[in-house]
Amino acid sequence: MVRKIKAKQILQLRNQGLSRRAIESAQGMSRHSIRAVLDAAERLGLGWDDVAELSEAAVYSTLFPGRGVHESVFAQPDWGRVHTELARVGVTLKLLHQEYVDQAAMAQATMSYDRFCRLYAEHATVSGATSRVGHKAGRSIEVDWSGPTMQLLDPTSGEMSKVYLFVACLPFSRYAFVEACLDMRQEAWLRAHTAMFAFFGGSVPRLVPDNLKTGVISHPKEGEVVLNDAYREMAAHYSAAVLPGRVRHPRDKSSTENTVAHVATWVIAGLRKETFTSLAQLRLRIREQMDAYNREPFQKRVGSRLSVFTTEEKPLLQALPAAPFEISTWSYKRKVNANAHVVWAKNFYSVPFSHIGALVDLRVTETMLEVYRRDERLASHLLLPASTTNQYRTNDADLPEGRSFQAWDRPRIEEWAARIGPATVTVTAKIFETVFIDEAGFDAALAVLKLSRRFPSARVEAACALALRGPVRSPRYAHLRPILDTGQDKTGNVPEPEPEPDTGGYVRGSAYYAGGNR
Repeated sequence: MVRKIKAKQILQLRNQGLSRRAIESAQGMSRHSIRAVLDAAERLGLGWDDVAELSEAAVYSTLFPGRGVHESVFAQPDWGRVHTELARVGVTLKLLHQEYVDQAAMAQATMSYDRFCRLYAEHATVSGATSRVGHKAGRSIEVDWSGPTMQLLDPTSGEMSKVYLFVACLPFSRYAFVEACLDMRQEAWLRAHTAMFAFFGGSVPRLVPDNLKTGVISHPKEGEVVLNDAYREMAAHYSAAVLPGRVRHPRDKSSTENTVAHVATWVIAGLRKETFTSLAQLRLRIREQMDAYNREPFQKRVGSRLSVFTTEEKPLLQALPAAPFEISTWSYKRKVNANAHVVWAKNFYSVPFSHIGALVDLRVTETMLEVYRRDERLASHLLLPASTTNQYRTNDADLPEGRSFQAWDRPRIEEWAARIGPATVTVTAKIFETVFIDEAGFDAALAVLKLSRRFPSARVEAACALALRGPVRSPRYAHLRPILDTGQDKTGNVPEPEPEPDTGGYVRGSAYYAGGNR
């Protein structure tokens, strides 16, 4: 067949002086094919020098233009549009084929679904466009820590500290974000995510992290994934679900794995000759390097990461919430005191008085403190400055109506003790002498005073006087309650304390150290 003629090879052998018969014998070609090639070359005035640099296919099409070219009888889709539409959420090749059939069926014959899929695959391969079946635009963000790190120089001490790089990537456009952090703890992880969403200008339904403890507590092969509470709360703020990649399956987040390798080249290697003395300075240079990285043209795809993100992916991102996520700290099982306040950082915040004695959870951000009991938020307060102590934040609605409901303090406790008697005043004073701040003695002092609610004040006063005559330097509830339960306050007999075990060793008396007789 003429289509199988090796036209360039025939011209090369002819140029080497072989006759037609010799070429026929050596290559097993038909003499009619050899004659057709030589006649076409002579007719066009082409010699070996004219075709030496051309490919075999180019020589054949030059000698026999139009031969072997077959036009399809089927209507041809706009493969560029097919490729773009396939990136949209929910769009499949099956749907695009049906739209193609509906559009072209009346004017021209349409190809089958199998041919449609095969020709799209050929288009994606030839044009260098990556198939979009694996990743949809605006659907997920892959995040991870970079293994390689950078360094900061302390200009005062000259010491070098390690800097970790948080890396995020949109798999569809490969648009990437990098944030420098001083550590890889929970707060740094969450702050990097907040900066990432602000950089992208939108959110996505899926976050694909690795199985690190700041994000995922456990990821069993069977059963549900257990997420870190703070990470789940942050994701919910941005209307995203955390879907971590499988353990030891890096292909589940291959985009960010590749980006981490690129970051090592563009950021770490690119800035290796520069010295940084502040985190802000380093972050600025990283942004500049990543901007250049995102603008770099693709090698096997039209455009760049930035252009694909801007034109195809950014319009599909979810809008960001009105306020960025506030990083919070949780403190669990805090008891609501008798004054209807809960303690945080040596300050007091009110809780509705109906929850006195209950255990509550505190959610603390940079500006707010919220009080929760199970899933119900009981109260919220502006956070007092860290430099203040013993200050109160009180909502009037949290206190009962029609009665004075003052916060406990030392003068109020001493006033109550004075109403009972002087011995009780002495007991409470000794309690306050044993603590470093007054607040630490409130519970112990109130426990003593509340004995007057169970026993007559005269008996409590007598028990305090009796305990003060004993060997205990600072009597407390645990010493007074047995006296009252056994009625010793009525007899005036002080119970003999159990002898303390001998721990061994000898101690010289004060006379020795005062310079007296030894």
